[in-house]
Amino acid sequence: MLLPEEYIEQAFFFESFIEAIDDGTPTQEFLFSIRGELLSTAQLYQAVDFMLTDIKYTGVLANSASRLSHYFSPFQIFVISESERDDGRMDFKIALQILAREAKYRSANPPTQGVFFYQFETICRNRLGYVRGLDMLINDDFYNADWKKWLTILRRQIGFVPLADMIFYRSEYYKIYNSYPQTYQQKNINKLKNHKHENIENSLNVSNLNDENLSDAVTLFGEREGRIAFATRNKEPAYLFAALSRHLGYPSVPRKKNIVEEENIIPVLKRRIEQLENRIQLLEEEQRGGIDINKYLGER
Repeated sequence: MLLPEEYIEQAFFFESFIEAIDDGTPTQEFLFSIRGELLSTAQLYQAVDFMLTDIKYTGVLANSASRLSHYFSPFQIFVISESERDDGRMDFKIALQILAREAKYRSANPPTQGVFFYQFETICRNRLGYVRGLDMLINDDFYNADWKKWLTILRRQIGFVPLADMIFYRSEYYKIYNSYPQTYQQKNINKLKNHKHENIENSLNVSNLNDENLSDAVTLFGEREGRIAFATRNKEPAYLFAALSRHLGYPSVPRKKNIVEEENIIPVLKRRIEQLENRIQLLEEEQRGGIDINKYLGER
């Protein structure tokens, strides 16, 4: 974990990087100029100085970021690397937005649960691969031994056991749910049966979580996370992330918007008008007695 000042500087660095891309500023020029704006006492100042030297030889940021693993987190290195892959799915500008929002969130000493949901949603939405993504989280010292143990279980069972179930079984709400079986369990079973759901009893057991002894498992999520996970079971994970963002204020992952900008429409309209004018001119010449092809050949 870094000091909050470091994360504030990182958020400023990534946001300024986005503005430089919009302005068409080359990366080397941006890295050189941003040093003057960063706090000279921050470790990021030295990191940018190293990145500026390294990028002259490699042409990418992932190489220098990976060599600064004592400063940049595994999540940051992973996102930068994925955005610079030739066959990658992630846009570099979106990667910077993701890193900027994460750094700003971590500057306020957030709960571990909030950081996990943000990082895991990044993996899911950008299709970065569960295995490589969870390996990255397991190697992050931000998570303690209990979290790493659960992340290892999640890595093995993701795709077989719904994410909402695994969160629910590791939450405070699961204890409340089991302590009042008539109030919570039977009521929900009857409610679901009325909606003609099949195998309700089987869907509410934990027999498929073979890697965990839930009676001795460490609780990692609070009551509200567990309640939201229970309410979004058998639904798309995106609904779970959206609900957590609405109710608990966890940050949502930036997404690429397919918006056609006005400055791109005007040149297209101009070209189409010119084409229409040329066609009208050809029709008028043909009506007058024919088209003089030599005129167009002479222009070549």
